[in-house]
Amino acid sequence: MAPLQAARSQERYSEQRGGRARRATGNQRAKPLFDDATRVMLALLYQRQVCSMKLLADMLEVTPTCIGHLVAETRRVLEDHGHQPGYASSRFTTADALMSFLDTAKIPPRTRIMESLSHPRLTGMSRAELDELTRHLAPRQAAQVERAFYQRRGTERQPGSRGGVFPQKLGDRERVVVAVLYLRKLCTLDVLADALGDVSRSSIGNFVREIRPLLTEGGLLPPPATTR
Repeated sequence: MAPLQAARSQERYSEQRGGRARRATGNQRAKPLFDDATRVMLALLYQRQVCSMKLLADMLEVTPTCIGHLVAETRRVLEDHGHQPGYASSRFTTADALMSFLDTAKIPPRTRIMESLSHPRLTGMSRAELDELTRHLAPRQAAQVERAFYQRRGTERQPGSRGGVFPQKLGDRERVVVAVLYLRKLCTLDVLADALGDVSRSSIGNFVREIRPLLTEGGLLPPPATTR
């Protein structure tokens, strides 16, 4: 993947310059901030929704824009290879929580909760089918989020501005799970909010309103549950 990563970097530099590069006068042998393997690792951490770009930037003491550029470039290379990294079972919002997990291997409470809520008897589908549904909806969810940002900005994203900070408390797979459980009429928004603990009823309602039209468009609405 290294040659393609380099090509993507040169493509971005060319777009920023607006043309071909001129002979540089500085140190042309200076090493990049991150090597190829590190860029792949960081891109996978973000794509798998382990944590946000901002958290990665804070931990590595670089700017979020730096992380955003390398993730965007490497993600396109991964997509060109048809690589689907899937979603991590745990998601972290602070460096302390992430490092604590690595030190102790203790499963975060949210992970245990989502593992229970995604049980096939509740969702009406196997975990593999749930993962496939999440991957199928992910591009539409991303487009939906970008459309909402566009409406708030009132204009196109400015060159050099960064995206990539998770705007929701729940990742793609988690939002699909809570929407499926609610749309199956298995439980109320209040029950889901109580189960998650730190997500409000109104936030869960917003997730359901986002996911429902995506499921409807694809004819993927889940059948009603036999138990409420």
